[in-house]
Amino acid sequence: MTRTPEEICHALLDAAKRAGAEAADTIVMQGSSVSIEVRGGALEHAERAEAADLGLRVLMGRSQAIVSASDSRPETLAAMAERAVAMAREAPEDAYAGLARPDQLARDWDLDALDLLDPAPEPEPDALMADALAAEAAAQSVPGVTQVSDAAAGYGLNRVHLAASNGFSGGYARSSRSTSCVAISGTGTGMQRDYDADSRIHQGDLRGADEIGRSAGERAVSLTGARQPRTGTFPVLFDERISSSLIGHLTAAINGTSIARGSSWLKDALGTQVLPESLSLIEDPHRLRVSGSRPFDAEGLPTRRRAVVEDGILTGWTLDLGSARKLSMDPTGNAARGVSSAPSPSNWNLALTQGQSDRDELLRDMGTGLLVTSLIGSTINPNTGDYSRGASGFWVENGEIAYPVNECTIAGNLRDMLLRIQPANDARPWLSRVVPSLLIEGMTLAGA
Repeated sequence: MTRTPEEICHALLDAAKRAGAEAADTIVMQGSSVSIEVRGGALEHAERAEAADLGLRVLMGRSQAIVSASDSRPETLAAMAERAVAMAREAPEDAYAGLARPDQLARDWDLDALDLLDPAPEPEPDALMADALAAEAAAQSVPGVTQVSDAAAGYGLNRVHLAASNGFSGGYARSSRSTSCVAISGTGTGMQRDYDADSRIHQGDLRGADEIGRSAGERAVSLTGARQPRTGTFPVLFDERISSSLIGHLTAAINGTSIARGSSWLKDALGTQVLPESLSLIEDPHRLRVSGSRPFDAEGLPTRRRAVVEDGILTGWTLDLGSARKLSMDPTGNAARGVSSAPSPSNWNLALTQGQSDRDELLRDMGTGLLVTSLIGSTINPNTGDYSRGASGFWVENGEIAYPVNECTIAGNLRDMLLRIQPANDARPWLSRVVPSLLIEGMTLAGA
């Protein structure tokens, strides 16, 4: 008889206790997925996968060890527990390791309020293939598209359960449905590629495959004839598709692990201005039908809505239990983990205050500069915030797109860049990171 993730978690806890563990926590992830790829109007690849992964963390005093497996037979659970206890007895002490106190644990959460599981039946492979073929055909029909390198559709269902010797036990399931397409324009050294994709928890929310394919084709064609822009200092508009990377650099810098190590360009910025006064960055792990939503974190602490940045002021770090203990602060319910790793801080759903102008209005305001639609590579100094990335997109003259550009580098310092951002109002509300297009004046551009 197949056991549920919850039953496996508690069986693993029992095995750890019998092996002599002083404290332990477990995580079980069960998932299934099906993906279809097409090329040239025919099936290119079909895959169905089912997996179950188990993780056990054992604590002996302040020493801990982690083991993982993909087999839930009783003899495997017993072997995992014995190995983990033996490893923990030999491991060095970590003064900040430990489970949450019972009074810190999440209780009485409402999974229905998050709506993370689509009640619709799993789509048949034929339905997925139909979507992939429709996306490919729509892209191929765009004048100027020379080939479609990839068109795919997929579905997934994942279940996770956590349990610990401090009394916590909880789990949830999450579904996903996706369609994607990559189109190519031009030939030889003049080839350009671009994509479009959508992924949703509920199949009914997914954008149409025709729309996704057509958008991918149009984007690829718009890049035909790209050339290097000129070198200088210009305003740069980060398109909404890639603007969230800037907020990602901010959240990485306020991660509790980096702060505790002193290896962050924002290590002394708590309570200071890091964004324009009109902007706030809100984390909300309880948003409806969003991939980053969850009722509790990987240590069983309740998740909650909080202002990471409020009116431009950095209000706090992103903390799990360990980093909170190191910094003598309270955890923020932001622990994440896999089956073979210890908890570490991670942000959930984020939303940046949107502006009043649309992207076209920001283009007019910037006059002459660069619209970035793709970023390549990354050189970010975590200690100073110095920023340098390869980019491509479109050159803007007199507030209008003039021609496509590639093979250029944009550079600046993140501390200064973030203080100068001007947001548009074009963020997609269903994403986990809701960040609009962002205009930054006075960036260094290296081109021809």
